[in-house]
Amino acid sequence: MISKDEQKILAARTAIDTLIQEGLIFSGMKIGLGTGSTAIPAVKRLFERITDGTIKDIKAVVTSFQTENCCKDFGIPVYSLNDRCIDGELDLTIDGADEIDGDNRLIKGGGAALLLEKIVAYSSKRFAIVADESKDVQNMGTKFPLPVEIIGGSRRSVEKSLAKMGATCVLREGVRKCGPVITDNGNQILDCTWASPVDPCEMEKNISLLPGVVEVGFFTKIRPIVFIARGDSSVTIRR
Repeated sequence: MISKDEQKILAARTAIDTLIQEGLIFSGMKIGLGTGSTAIPAVKRLFERITDGTIKDIKAVVTSFQTENCCKDFGIPVYSLNDRCIDGELDLTIDGADEIDGDNRLIKGGGAALLLEKIVAYSSKRFAIVADESKDVQNMGTKFPLPVEIIGGSRRSVEKSLAKMGATCVLREGVRKCGPVITDNGNQILDCTWASPVDPCEMEKNISLLPGVVEVGFFTKIRPIVFIARGDSSVTIRR
């Protein structure tokens, strides 16, 4: 059996190599690169395939300072969605997820990058997710907390609205920092759980409508190709 960290690397390598074979990663493409402990190994594998000459002239749009720093270390050029050569549209985004249900709906935002992750993913023609087997779940909303990015001044009103939707909310606190986590966009994160499973499509829509909510960590409007590595060293590809 391989460890969770080894599963993440296996999923990332399999995804990059498979997407190259299928022509979804190609020279000259515009690619979105996500954030977190599984997305970063995918960036590393992408760099390896650039280095060995398989692909070239990749234009990357990143979802966090973490990924931007990683791309700069590898020499992968980074652009914004607004740059003329990107023009607001990507060929593919590859990212990790915190939970994935049987319909390939997601919870994302454990790394507090959900706003840019959703903008980048929803601006892409194709979307791919890499994950270890612990992220594969039957229902969402009861175990891994749903991140909701909020304007700081709206915290109490949003908490009360979410409570009416049945959620228990906790303001995410920093590690080695006093006070709340502040996102790359200057906002705060409420982590929300429910006693029973919820409909992620309805919750994504309803929470997004609350005044003060910047973004919600349910991803249901675009269904990705999912690569899930298992402890037995196999990889499930779910389309």
